[in-house]
Amino acid sequence: MAKEGIKAREVKRQRMVEKYAEKRQALKAAGDFEGLDKLPKNSSPVRLHNRCKLTGRPRGYMRQFGISRVTFREMALAGKIPGIRKASW
Repeated sequence: MAKEGIKAREVKRQRMVEKYAEKRQALKAAGDFEGLDKLPKNSSPVRLHNRCKLTGRPRGYMRQFGISRVTFREMALAGKIPGIRKASW
């Protein structure tokens, strides 16, 4: 499980990206690259990294569910995800 500070850092980055999205788009359209340089580094969407919502695991992230593959498997086997069950044929 990831440290709480690392998970909090990703949440902070996400908020900053949302806050500066319109301003960043306007500066790009105007071609004002000096203005873009003055924005905070963490306001760039490239710096975001998908993490599991429950554990904070950075690898094996499943976009459709917002969790890692390990967490997904545990929850699916426990029957906590509706419509998902282990395949058998």
